[in-house]
Amino acid sequence: MTDKRDKIQENLDEEEEMTVTLSLDDGRELECVVLTIFPAGGREYIALLPMDDEEAEEGEVYLYRYTEDAEGQPELENIEDDEEYEIVADAFDEFLDSQEYDELVGEDELDEE
Repeated sequence: MTDKRDKIQENLDEEEEMTVTLSLDDGRELECVVLTIFPAGGREYIALLPMDDEEAEEGEVYLYRYTEDAEGQPELENIEDDEEYEIVADAFDEFLDSQEYDELVGEDELDEE
């Protein structure tokens, strides 16, 4: 049986655009694209990119702790600890680096054909 996280990752891998609506502290709602779900420090995290906001223009990415409740529904939690945030940010940077490498390798292979 495939869990919800695997389904989300499969959809991300297929490059379908999945979105999440965040309810911000100031009462606004912010639609975000799910960039990836990734492990760091023994937990799962999610990276979100705002779609229609000032943050979207700045390319700001939101990182949250990702868990699922007993029914398998996704839950996002704020990362409160600076040390935990640094671990997560470093893991996300490594993910981005690997994506850029994959894209470069893919382009090089196309150039060689």
